[in-house]
Amino acid sequence: MTYTELLQKIRDYTEVGSTVLSDTICNGFINDAEFRILREVDSDNNRKYATTSLVVGQRYIDVPDDCLVIRSAQIVDADPDAVPTTDRVIIEYRDTNFMLEYNPQDTQGRPKYFGYWDDNTIVFAPVADKEYKIQINYILKPAGLSSTNTTTYLSTYFPNGLLYACLIEAYGFLKGPTDLLQLYEGKYKQVVEGFSVEQMGRRRRDEFIESAPRLPKQL
Repeated sequence: MTYTELLQKIRDYTEVGSTVLSDTICNGFINDAEFRILREVDSDNNRKYATTSLVVGQRYIDVPDDCLVIRSAQIVDADPDAVPTTDRVIIEYRDTNFMLEYNPQDTQGRPKYFGYWDDNTIVFAPVADKEYKIQINYILKPAGLSSTNTTTYLSTYFPNGLLYACLIEAYGFLKGPTDLLQLYEGKYKQVVEGFSVEQMGRRRRDEFIESAPRLPKQL
C-alpha cells in the first residue's frame, strides 16, 4: 500500500473528502498511527546498531540521531591494545544515580555500566581508560509514510493494521459514530496480535528447538 492509496482509503472508509480530511490532517493520522504501532510491536525493521569510540577520560557519548530506545551496549573489543583483539563484552544498564555513587571520582577503567544521562546522551562508568570501540544496539524511529516516502515496512507488510490505526485516529478527529470507532479498534487489536506473533515470535525463534509460538487461550 502506498501513501496515496492510504489517503484514499481513509477518505473512502470515512466517506469524507479531501476538503475536510486534507493531506495535512491525514498526515497527522498516519504519524500517530505509526507511533502507536511502534510502541506496541517491537518489529525487526526498527532494530539498528551503531558504533563509536569512547574518548579516554570522557564519561559521555551522544546517542544516534534516530535512536528511540537503547536496547543494549557492548564493547567491541575489550582490550584494544591486544593482538588479536579480545572478545566482545556486554555493558550492563544501570540508573544514573547508581553510577554517580559507583564512580563519584570518575575513576578510569574499562566501562562496566551505562545509562541515560539525558534524552541525547548516555554516560559510562568507570570512565574509559582507553579508546574503546562501543556498539549501541537500539530501536529507531523509522522514516514515516509521506508524499516523499511513499512506501514503508508497515505499509508493505502490515497495511491493514496501519489502515485501522489511521481510521481510529480519523473517527476520533471527526467525532464519528462510537460503534465504528469500536469496530476499527477491535480490528486493529486483532491484526496487531498476529503481527506481534510474527515479529516477536516467529522471526526470533528456532522452531526446531523452541517449537512454534502459541498465544494464550482466551477464556
